[in-house]
Amino acid sequence: MRLIAGLGNPGKDYEATRHNVGFMVADLLADKWGIEFSKTKEKGLVAEGYHQGEKIILVKPQTYMNLSGRCVSPLVNYYKIAINKVIVIYDDLDLPLGVLRIRPGGASGGHKGIQSIMDHLGTMDIPRVKIGIGRPPSDSVDHVLGVFSEEEWEITKKVLLKSVEAVEKMLDEDIEKVMNIYNRNYRG
Repeated sequence: MRLIAGLGNPGKDYEATRHNVGFMVADLLADKWGIEFSKTKEKGLVAEGYHQGEKIILVKPQTYMNLSGRCVSPLVNYYKIAINKVIVIYDDLDLPLGVLRIRPGGASGGHKGIQSIMDHLGTMDIPRVKIGIGRPPSDSVDHVLGVFSEEEWEITKKVLLKSVEAVEKMLDEDIEKVMNIYNRNYRG
């Protein structure tokens, strides 16, 4: 069994923001696998399905980004999922727009959503997919809660689709192999 958490903020006001790229990938995966976010469990919207015979729990925490651990940790515990069978997808200010970075674990880099999950699960060894949104010269909060420009959106769409491919590969392949294939800049 696997748990895939796409991070973001709930509600229409945040739907198209940079901070919600994790939700966007989760939605794309649900569409591709023909499953729906039809349940609410442990403060998250949950879609359940199968990928090549393995049960998948896809979740979009509804706790707001900074409290994502309050949703993800109880689900991991409820379903008794090993940490190496969890994948978290989220935005990263420190990666340039267009960059996709997969990691088997590590520090939060200041991202409060993944930090919350690490705090609640008690480990930094959580596989993750980070989507670069770039760091602005000024206010980071306005940037992450802002929407993509038309040009940025064209680049981001490519990265979202590559993220879907990468997550599917992570379900079937060694993470090092997936990193070698997908860790790159898709900007141009």
